Amino acid sequence: MRVLIATVLLILGFAVPAQAQAGCTVYNGACLEKHSNKAWLVFNGKTSYGPVTISHGKPGYETPVGMFSVLRKVKNDWSVPYNGPMPNAVYFTTTGIAFHQGDTAVQSHGCIRMSMDASLVFYDNLMVGEQVQVLP
Repeated sequence: MRVLIATVLLILGFAVPAQAQAGCTVYNGACLEKHSNKAWLVFNGKTSYGPVTISHGKPGYETPVGMFSVLRKVKNDWSVPYNGPMPNAVYFTTTGIAFHQGDTAVQSHGCIRMSMDASLVFYDNLMVGEQVQVLP
């Protein structure tokens, strides 16, 4: 699927960067920058999708910085503590932080919110065990 995304982007005339965005050391997985509110997928050390607009944890609920692994994926999850939907959830911390569809104009309780389209691409392309790097 990842190779297909890169091929479609090239056919449509979008440039696919030769390597992952600056600061990202992931070989297969995803990276995100909190300061720029951007996230992207990485395949074989190259950006394969993105960067896309995201939002992250608000003060008091900051998204942690560091290297993580995709732990599990749930197509239509529900946040019990925050009583809200989490479509296309891709969990990468043991404390319940995930990429998922949500309003990117509003900060979260730690999760990475993204558009419906971006959340679906992340859900379809991130595999359990792959790396997620959160940059400041």
